[in-house]
Amino acid sequence: MLFIMDMRNSNNRNVIITLEQELLNSMKTCNVQKLDELIHEDLLFNIPNGQTISKSIDLDTYRLKSIKIDEISSSEQVINLIDYTAIVSVIIEMRGKFQNHILDGKYRVLRVWKKIDCNWKIIAGSSIFLSEAP
Repeated sequence: MLFIMDMRNSNNRNVIITLEQELLNSMKTCNVQKLDELIHEDLLFNIPNGQTISKSIDLDTYRLKSIKIDEISSSEQVINLIDYTAIVSVIIEMRGKFQNHILDGKYRVLRVWKKIDCNWKIIAGSSIFLSEAP
């Protein structure tokens, strides 16, 4: 029985790794349709300035092209799986702009994924600014 649980967690971990990469690609390309698929309707996400945003606010940012990400990459990814919930801690390095603000830098991001009706969705998250990009 333990082996079956380990295999399930291993498979789920691989799915989350793939979804995290799809998320970054969708952010870079402003793929609102894919972002809509990945994000739960009741998302709460704390951005670096302390504001809590919803799914609709997040998607509008991409839909209206308020954000332009030129480069984005991840490192130091840690994934904890608890039943059908995945908690991801990752460092995101990006270069780009949000409206008139430069986003160049490193951010520590925490995302919570939940498996709902056979699909993984982001239900919560937060990000903090770590340092400016070199």
